[in-house]
Amino acid sequence: MSAFCDGCDHHKDGFTMWMAGGGIKAGMDHGATDDFWFRAVVDPVHVHDLQATILHLLGIDHERRTYRFQGRDFRLTDVSGNVVKAVLA
Repeated sequence: MSAFCDGCDHHKDGFTMWMAGGGIKAGMDHGATDDFWFRAVVDPVHVHDLQATILHLLGIDHERRTYRFQGRDFRLTDVSGNVVKAVLA
């Protein structure tokens, strides 16, 4: 899974994550980086989407874990994040 993360200091525009079991499709690739492995260019996944997907696989609805603090909504995936259904078995 190639992803990108605003605010990360190391390879923030493209990194690779290996996932197996627990509801992930076997033997597949999702996304790709450029020829220099620097930037996600095919089906990029934001870190909030990655977190939402992992929480979903753990049986946690990331949208229900929302709380308001100092006038702003917060949750484990900030105020965004969508489950990446393409990687689910």
